Amino acid sequence: MVVGGPSAVLVDGKETISQRLPLAAGLIALTTFVLLFLFTGSVVMPLKALVLNVLSLTAVLGAAVWIFQDGHLSGALGFLPGPLDTSMPVLLFCIAFGLSMDYEVFLLSRIKEEHDRGVPNAEAVATGLARTGRIVTTAAALLAVTFVAFGTSSVTFIQMFGIGTALAIVLDATLIRGVLVPAFMRLAGNANWWAPRPLRALHARIGLVDG
Repeated sequence: MVVGGPSAVLVDGKETISQRLPLAAGLIALTTFVLLFLFTGSVVMPLKALVLNVLSLTAVLGAAVWIFQDGHLSGALGFLPGPLDTSMPVLLFCIAFGLSMDYEVFLLSRIKEEHDRGVPNAEAVATGLARTGRIVTTAAALLAVTFVAFGTSSVTFIQMFGIGTALAIVLDATLIRGVLVPAFMRLAGNANWWAPRPLRALHARIGLVDG
């Protein structure tokens, strides 16, 4: 017997997402790790990027639950509180993860340039942050304003998408890239660029390096 209706659609959607999500997350994590390793020659930098991105996304999802499910700011935004749409966490993950990796590459590329020139770790981190801070901040501000405009919509799903993405962008560009990443790299020192000897040899052959 075939069952229809909103409840059946919800159950089917949750089952499909739960079945495919581990594979999708694994592929994204593996691709990110490989590309960042080829770019930096380090296994620490890709792991750090993945952990901090997960931290940022969990904070954003928590804020989305606080606003839209618990009903805070419902008067200002004009929506009725209710459970998050099952597709919203996946959508936020895809958009926020992609944007956060852009900022990560901007920052890491400048720090790596200084490191490759023989600049001490602390100075390389400070220079990289100083040289990319204005670019990341400006780009994040423009994107955040654009997505906040979605919050004026009368459709709750669009509001969730706009506000959630704007929060992810602001959080990533300020707390993650502006505080946690430089702090971690400052404390880690030369361990930032560590990789096992076989992987170092592999990076020397196929790494994404100039010249």
